Parts: sequence; structure tokens; C-alpha cells
Amino acid sequence: MGLFDLIRSELIDIIEWIDDSQHTLMWRFPRHDNEIKNGAQLIVRPGQTAVFVYQGEIADVYPPGHYELTTANMPVMTTLQSWKYGFDSPFKAEVYFVSTRQLTDLKWGTPNPIMLRDPEFGPIRIRAFGTYTLKAVDPKALLTEVVGTNGEFGAEDVGVLMRSVIQSAFADLIGSSQIAALDLASNYEELAGTLREKVVERIDDEYGLDCPQLFIVNISFPEAVEKALDTRTSMGVLGDMEKFQQYQMGQAMTAAAESGGGGGAADGLGLGLGMAMASRMMPGMAGGAGVAPAAAAPPPPPSEAWYVAVNGQTNGPFTGDQMRSGITQGEVNAQTMVWIAGMAGWSPAATVPNLAAALSAGSPPPPPPA
Repeated sequence: MGLFDLIRSELIDIIEWIDDSQHTLMWRFPRHDNEIKNGAQLIVRPGQTAVFVYQGEIADVYPPGHYELTTANMPVMTTLQSWKYGFDSPFKAEVYFVSTRQLTDLKWGTPNPIMLRDPEFGPIRIRAFGTYTLKAVDPKALLTEVVGTNGEFGAEDVGVLMRSVIQSAFADLIGSSQIAALDLASNYEELAGTLREKVVERIDDEYGLDCPQLFIVNISFPEAVEKALDTRTSMGVLGDMEKFQQYQMGQAMTAAAESGGGGGAADGLGLGLGMAMASRMMPGMAGGAGVAPAAAAPPPPPSEAWYVAVNGQTNGPFTGDQMRSGITQGEVNAQTMVWIAGMAGWSPAATVPNLAAALSAGSPPPPPPA
């Protein structure tokens, strides 16, 4: 290799970025110590922007196109380099390519639940997740505020920032929307549009980024709440629970009849189901015939609770029937000390009106001869 070939190998002739990635926002041209020569070709493809940085200062920015690097199309670099009469010597500068196309299929979510005050359920926790797209709209702001000196910068590098911004904006939105929890699903599109606007307000001017599209895929409740909602939905689908129970009884009776299994257990099951079915259907049948249903039986009267003192010990409680049986059998006499609720203290059975009549009746005479 001759001297001139060696010199040419140290000079950069073509500057371009063939982007074969899907989520790269910025890529720095690998210049290393090579110098860019006068008349080098700069190729900026659609969806790209090229930014020249000289000694830490952003110089020229090139939209898509094919450029020959001369003083005519490098006004800022010419000023920085002080090329008053054109330049014939090589120069050194960092070249950054910024992708201006949309980066798609980026995901966001709420790692921690968000508290929502719902008018129907009260305080409730919800989670949400979705997708969004990202696009660089201001290469200078992106390089200055986010990228820095990184050789390559992708969507995953700014993903933590974007997810934090979306989560914060979503919490503010869901708290101020006053939409009932059960109505959130019908408002995904409206909520996503408002959420995107809030996110763009926070990232546009400061970071030079745009969020062209943002979607809410799902808003979910805690597992316990979802189970309660499923139960509530099932009850609503069943409708009249009494008719559903009658239907179940009829199905059970049909299954028992078709099984053909005889015996006491099967007969008892059929009898029990039949009686239950009849009790369920009688009110409806009576109503259909124009006969008023029978009134419910009154509750039984409260049973008496008698206590008897025998040899210094309290025995009982005994019902009224048990006390009268004791009088008849001679186990309770007129001097037996008794007590029941409402009495001031223990008293002989003969002084208690409820027992005095039984004591005075005495034993019945023997039956007449046959």
C-alpha cells in the first residue's frame, strides 16, 4: 500500500446508517480516530436525521437526503472551524443518526395497584397495562437531555422513563375521571386518548420525544373482587332463584326415576324431593286457583322451666308436663320446694297456683270392674 492509499484509508468518504433494528432511537457513526475529508458523502435515509457534534457542541442537523460535505452545506461547522475560504483539509466531528420513525409495540403497565374510590364498591385497587409507540421529534433535545455520549440508544433505554411517565399520568387520570369501575371497560378509547395527551405534555419539550399512539389493553381488579363480581353475575343470569331451585329438584327427580335403583334410600330420596317440590309449588298453585295460601303456623309457646330443691341441691329445669307427671307419681308433693322465673324465691309447691291445682286433684280412683 502506497503513502497516498494509506492516507485515503484514514479518511472517511461515506457516512451512512443502515438501520436493521426495530427499537433503536439513536446511533453514533463509528468514526473513532478517522477524519472526515472534504467532499465526503453523507446519506440520510427516510426516517432518519443526522446531527454533527463538534467539540461537545451541536453543529449542523441534516434531514433525509444525499449531501456532499462542503462549506456550502455545513454553515455552522464552517463557523466553528473558521473555514473562511472553504476547506481542503480533513476535519473531526461526531455524527449521530437519530431515527424519526415510530417505534412500535412498546409495553407499559402498573407494577403496583392504584387505589380508586368507586361509588358502588367503595375503595378498590386496579391494575392496567397497554402498548404505546415512540418517536423522536427534536434530535437536539434528545441528544442533550437523554442520550449524552452513548454510542447507541434504544427504546429499552428510555423505557423506564416512559413507563414512569405513563404510570404517573394514568394514576392522575383515573383518580380525576370519576368513572365507575364497571364502566371503565367501555371508556378505554377515551381514557387512552386523554392519557396520551398527558404523556406528550411531559416528554415533548423536555426530552424531544412524541407518543403518537397509546392504547389501554386491560384494566383489572383484584382476584377476590373478580370472584365476587362473577358470583354476582351468575345470580343475575339465574334470575328467579326459587324457580331455579324447582328446576333443580325436577331434574333430580327425573334422574332418580331413570336410574332405576330401588330400595329404601331411593324411595326416601324420591319422597323427600316430592315433598320439597310440592311445598315449593303449592303457593303458586293456590294463587293460580284463586285460593289464598294458608297462613303460616304460629311459633310454639315458650316452654316452662321449673327447678326443684331436693336435699339441698337444685334439679331441673323441668317442663310443666314433667312437673305434673312428678305430682301424679308422688315425686313432687305439697311441701316440695320449687322455683320458676318470676318468683321472688323458693316456695312449697302447694303455694304455687300453677301446681296447686294438680296437687289438689290427687290420684284418680281405680277403674271400675270390667
